[in-house]
Amino acid sequence: MFCALFKTPSCLGIAVVINLLLSTAALTSPFSGNTMGKIPIPGGAWSSITKSSRRAVIRSTHMSRLASSISMSAETYDVIVIGGGHAGSEACTAAARTGAKTALLTQNLSTLGELSCNPSIGGIGKGHLVREVDALGGVMGDVADEAGIHFRMLNRRKGPAVRGPRGQMDRDLYKTHMQASLSNYPNLELIEGSAEDLLLEEGEGIETLVSFQDPTEDLTLLNSLDESNKKGASLASSKANQSQRKARIRGVVVTNTDGTTREIEAKCVVITTGTFLRGVLMQGKDRYSGGRHLRDSEKVEPPSVGLAKTLDRFNFNLGRLKTGTPARLDGTTIDWDQCTIQPSENPAAPFSHIRQFLGEQPPNVARNTLINCYMSRTSEATHKLVMDYAHTLPEYDGMDGKGNGPRYCPSIYKKVERFPDRTGHNSFLEPEGLNTNLVYPNGMSGPYPTEIQEKIFRTMPGLENVEIIRPGYDVEYDFVNPQTLTHTLETKTISGLFLAGQICGTTGYEEAAAQGIVAGANAGRAAVAAESAAGQSATPFILGRDEGYIGVLIDDLVTRGTQEPYRMFTSRAEYRISLRADNADLRLTRKGREYGLVSDEQRIASAEAREMMIEDRVDELKKFKLFVTDWAARDGSGLMGGDSMNKKGREGHKKTAEEILGMPHVTLDAVEKVVIEVQKEEREKAKALATTDAEKIGLAQNVLGPSPPSIFDTVEATIKYKSYVSRQNKDMESWRKAQGVRIPPDMVYEHSLLPTLSKEELEKLSTIRPSTFAEASQISGMTPQSLVYLYHVVTNRIKDKDRKKMATTTEIN
Repeated sequence: MFCALFKTPSCLGIAVVINLLLSTAALTSPFSGNTMGKIPIPGGAWSSITKSSRRAVIRSTHMSRLASSISMSAETYDVIVIGGGHAGSEACTAAARTGAKTALLTQNLSTLGELSCNPSIGGIGKGHLVREVDALGGVMGDVADEAGIHFRMLNRRKGPAVRGPRGQMDRDLYKTHMQASLSNYPNLELIEGSAEDLLLEEGEGIETLVSFQDPTEDLTLLNSLDESNKKGASLASSKANQSQRKARIRGVVVTNTDGTTREIEAKCVVITTGTFLRGVLMQGKDRYSGGRHLRDSEKVEPPSVGLAKTLDRFNFNLGRLKTGTPARLDGTTIDWDQCTIQPSENPAAPFSHIRQFLGEQPPNVARNTLINCYMSRTSEATHKLVMDYAHTLPEYDGMDGKGNGPRYCPSIYKKVERFPDRTGHNSFLEPEGLNTNLVYPNGMSGPYPTEIQEKIFRTMPGLENVEIIRPGYDVEYDFVNPQTLTHTLETKTISGLFLAGQICGTTGYEEAAAQGIVAGANAGRAAVAAESAAGQSATPFILGRDEGYIGVLIDDLVTRGTQEPYRMFTSRAEYRISLRADNADLRLTRKGREYGLVSDEQRIASAEAREMMIEDRVDELKKFKLFVTDWAARDGSGLMGGDSMNKKGREGHKKTAEEILGMPHVTLDAVEKVVIEVQKEEREKAKALATTDAEKIGLAQNVLGPSPPSIFDTVEATIKYKSYVSRQNKDMESWRKAQGVRIPPDMVYEHSLLPTLSKEELEKLSTIRPSTFAEASQISGMTPQSLVYLYHVVTNRIKDKDRKKMATTTEIN
C-alpha cells in the first residue's frame, strides 16, 4: 500500500520499516501509542463495558502499581527529582532513560500528573514545545493524546511555522495515564514524602563529583558541537563554575507520611517545586500557606519552606511571582445556546510523532467521544463590577502589593485595567472531562470573594444563572533568578543541583516539561558518568536556539533572566521558520538518541522512515517539469500563473513542481493533483505501446500518489520556506555582526514610530533605554525579530541624518 506512493529505489526499505512499526503497533492495548503503563484488557472486552467501569478498572490498576512502585530498597540513587508536576514527570523519566537510578519524590502520589489550572495542553509556541518533548522521548505528548477530548490546530490559516497543536484534556484521564506511565517506568521508583532540606557538603570552590566536559579542552567534542552550542557547553562546564561553587549535593532530607524523617543519598537532585516554594494562597483578603488546593476538596497541599530557606542561605537571587486559577462553573447552569460553539477538529493532529506516523488518531477522536467548547464574552457591566470591587482583591508580597503575574495570561482585573477602552474580552468555556459538569472559564481568573466572582460571571451571555462549584484563587510563590543556572539547568553555586519549571520563573505546563527533560537528562548523564569506572565527565545535553524552542526557552532564561512569569511564543525564536511543530522529530530525535534520551526503536524507525519519505517526495517534485502554459491551463484557480503564463515568449519555458509549489497560495494538494493527472496520461500512452505484462505493471507503479498525512505538512513547508530559510539565516548573521551599533539616546519608543513592537517591548525599552543593541538583546521579552526591526529603523535614521548633513554641506559650499 505504502509503496504505491513512491516510485523510488528506497521504497523497499521504507516498506520494511513501516511493516515493522505496524506489527509493533498491533501489539498495543486499546490505549494506543506508547505501551508503557497501559491497562491489559482485551480489546473486545474493553469495548463491551461502560465508561464508568473503564475508569474504575484504570484507577484501581494504576493505583496498585503506584503502591508497588514505592521504594523499599536501599536509600541511594543517582538522581532524585523533587515534585511530581509536569517538570518533575519529564525530569524523572529523562534521567531514567539515561540509565540513572532515579527516584521521584512527591508529597502525594495521588496528585501525580495533576492539571492544576487549565485542562489543556499545547497552543501557539507551547504546542511546539510538546512536540519537541515527544521527539526526545518524553511522556507529555503521548499522555495528552490519550486524555485529549477536543483538538484544534491554532493559527491554521497562517503559515506552518506558527501553527500550534492544542488539546483539551479530560483531567481524570490525563492524571490516570501519567500515573500509569510513571509507575511502570524502567529505572524509576516513586517515593511519597516531603523534601524538607538538601543534604550538602559545603566549602568555597569545593570539587564537584558530577562534572560536565569543557569542549574547549576536547577537540573532538568541540568539533562535534555547532556554533550555537559551543558557548553554552563551555559555560556549563564544571571548570567554568569552580570559583562560584559553595557546596555539592549529597542527597535529600525527607519527611515521611507518618511524620518521621530519613535521609536519601543521591549524586544529583532536580527541584521542580512549581508554585509550592513558600507558596501562599489568596482569595479576597484571606491568605493561607499552601502550594495549591486539592481538587474536589477544601484541603490545601502544604508549601515547601525548608528548601526555600536553604536556597536563601546560599544567596540565590529569590523573587516572588503569582498566578491564578479561575472559578470552576457548574455546566448544568449554563445556557449553552447563548454561547458560540467551538467544535473539535476531526481528524485531529496528534502530539505523538509515532501516532502521527502510523496514521492513528488519539483514542477519543477514534471513538468520537469528543466535546465541544464554547465562547462567551465580558461586557461593560462585567468591567464595572471588576473595577468597583478591586478593593476586595488580595495584597501581594511582590511589586508593592500589586503582585507579579503572567503578562500574557492576566487576571480579568488586569485586562480591564490595562485595556480600559475595550468593551469586552472573550472567555472560552472548557468542559473539564467526559464525566463531569465542571467547566473551566478560560481568561477569567480573579481572586475576588466568592459572592463577587459569582456577580461578575452572571453579567456574561449564557452565564446569567451560573453557579460556582469552586471559587478561583491566586497563589504567590518564590522563584530563583534563572541567571544563576547554566544551560544544563544546573545551579552554579551548588554542584549536582538542577532546577526546572516555575521555580525558574516560567509559567505553563509545556514550559515546565521542556525544562524538566533538559534538567533530568543532564542530571542523569552526569550521575552515570561519575559512576563509571573512569569517573568521566559527561557531555552536556544542550539545545541551541537554532535547534529547538526548548533551546530558545533555556537560553532566554539563563542569559537574560526574567522579572515576570515567562511564556513561550513563536516570536521569541529567530529561527522559527525552521523550528516548526511538524518537523520536531526530524530536528531532535537523532540528537536524543545520541545523548541516551531516545532508545525506543519504534520512535527511531518512524523518524528515519519519515525523513526518507520526505526527501523522496521533495526529490520527485524537483524532477517533475511541465511547460508553464500547461501548469496554468491545468490549474484552473489562476494561482499557478494564470494568464501571465500565456504571455508571448513563455511557451517554451518549463517549471518544476517544486518551483510552482513555492508560489504564493499554491498548495501541495493542487500541485500533486496536476502531477498525478499528467503521469496518468503519460502512463496510458505508454501502456498502449507496451508489449509485455511486466512492462505494463512497471508503468502502473511509476505514478506519484498523494503525500500521506504523516509527511504532508512537512513536505509542503520544506518547499514553501526554502528561500525564506536562506534569508532568515542571512538576517541573523547580519544581526550578530551589528550588536555593537549604538542606539541614539534620544530614541522615542512609541507605537506610532515602531508599530511592529509589542507593548511589553516598548515599555521595557523606554524604561531601560539601552545604549547598544548588545544591551537591548539582553532585555527579557525582546524578541529577535523586533531587535532586527529596531536595528533597521536606527540604521535608516543614521543614514537619513548623514544624507541631510551632506546636503547641507553641499549648499554651504
